[in-house]
Order: sequence, then structure tokens, then C-alpha cells
Amino acid sequence: MRVLWPAPGPMTVREVLGVLNAGREAPLAYTTVMTVLSRLAEKGAANRTKAGRSYAYRPCVTDEAAMAVREVIRDFGVNAVGHFLDEIRSAPDLRERFETLLHEGPGR
Repeated sequence: MRVLWPAPGPMTVREVLGVLNAGREAPLAYTTVMTVLSRLAEKGAANRTKAGRSYAYRPCVTDEAAMAVREVIRDFGVNAVGHFLDEIRSAPDLRERFETLLHEGPGR
């Protein structure tokens, strides 16, 4: 994901492999990177589109926190949202941040 996030567009497995292997003493195998990217797509962290005979990947989430939240909601459903809200209610600093996000949006 750290390779995909700063990329200006979708990247193929070979492109990701090239970035990851730059400066590595023991290079990663193509199939290893392909498997990881495929699993990221299955989990909803990356989107995959056909690019010739292979796929190109782009991130669907902006950072690790977004990826973790998506995974928790996927695994635990709406109950997870209720627990997040309980945590927010019990911590004044979280409640303040949550209210700011509700009114202004993320990134502010």
C-alpha cells in the first residue's frame, strides 16, 4: 500500500515489484507481490482493473487507519459502529474530534 498510495495512477504488479525491489539485496518474487496485491483487492483495500494480460491496482483507502476501519466494519458489521460511538461518547477529546469531522469533513 505504501507503494500504491503515492502513485499518480494504477500500477501493475511488475511496476510495484520494481519499486519494492529497488535497493533490496534479496529481491521479492513476482508471484509474492501478485499474491499480496490480489489479497488487498479481495479485502477492498485496493481496486484492480484489467491492464493487458495482467491487472493494475490502485488504493481504495487513503491510509492504514481507513484500511483498519474498513476491515473492522467488514468483519463485525454495524455492531462495530456502535462500539466506535460508545468509545467516542466516553472520551471528550474523541467526541470533540468526531463533531468537527461531522461538520467540516475529514482532512480539516
